[in-house]
Amino acid sequence: MAITINGTEVPLPEDPRMSLAEFLRDGLHLTGTKIGCNQGGCGACTVLIDGQRVLSCLTLAVQAEGREVTTIEGLSSGDDLHPLQEAFIAHDGFQCGYCTPGQICAATAMLRELAEGMPSSVTGDLSRPAPLTAEEIRERMSGNLCRCGAHNGIIAAILQVAQEGAA
Repeated sequence: MAITINGTEVPLPEDPRMSLAEFLRDGLHLTGTKIGCNQGGCGACTVLIDGQRVLSCLTLAVQAEGREVTTIEGLSSGDDLHPLQEAFIAHDGFQCGYCTPGQICAATAMLRELAEGMPSSVTGDLSRPAPLTAEEIRERMSGNLCRCGAHNGIIAAILQVAQEGAA
């Protein structure tokens, strides 16, 4: 039994009660994933499982068995940053940086959801793709909190990447 994390197959932890966040941080030393509230309320621990965003503090590591987990470390390619990572830097989409890995992972999945035509609660017309607006992005990213107040930079970074089609 194994999990593929950032392209590498790793065995499941011995303790089936271990959260995915704990396994990533303590078991694999992938410390980009942060544990904020440890209750699923802040989004700092967001990672991707099979391309979908999940809160790793609420997900048991064993639930990812046989699946592909991507963390913030897995989004970049060698020395080349992911377009969202570059845009967050360019738009000052972080201050303390604690929430940034979860924000970027969530934004990666959110842009895919938007491209696939998935509506949100503020999507006005469900018969066509949601328009790319700051309001739409804010709603879709509402599960990821930034206590420093970098939301405007986060929205600008996501808008830039979406408009460039770089994600």
